[in-house]
Amino acid sequence: MKVILLQDVPKVGKKGEVVKVNDGYARNVLISKKLGIEATSKNLNDLKLKNKHDEKVAEENLEKAKELAKELETKKVEVKLKVGKDGRTFGSVSTKEIAQAAKSQLGYDLDKKKMHLDVPIKSLGTYNIEVKVHPKVTAKLAVHVSEG
Repeated sequence: MKVILLQDVPKVGKKGEVVKVNDGYARNVLISKKLGIEATSKNLNDLKLKNKHDEKVAEENLEKAKELAKELETKKVEVKLKVGKDGRTFGSVSTKEIAQAAKSQLGYDLDKKKMHLDVPIKSLGTYNIEVKVHPKVTAKLAVHVSEG
């Protein structure tokens, strides 16, 4: 019997795949536990339409991410760092602080886990931080660290 999987099933297949399994396994396990549905012509057509819709949405999200990346590359975020005598800094600037500054200054809600710092920022100046806005799109955000 052919079954369309509604969830990932170990050793059988991934969500959305059409797999051929034994009739008993399909009826007693996959269909009864709502892990899959029978692959009738109506269900296959619904799956095809859903896949087309998902592709269209993914393409739109990619375009939005590219636009956001272009915007981020023109922006600059200001972060304050405590400085003592002789220009020595206390601590470092973390991605959490950069994300908070981007939200308050620019209005962008960036995920701190998707920012990449090569080395910790422990001195004053301007740095370019890589921000992953989409699995396929990475932007560079300018971060200016000043005395505060």
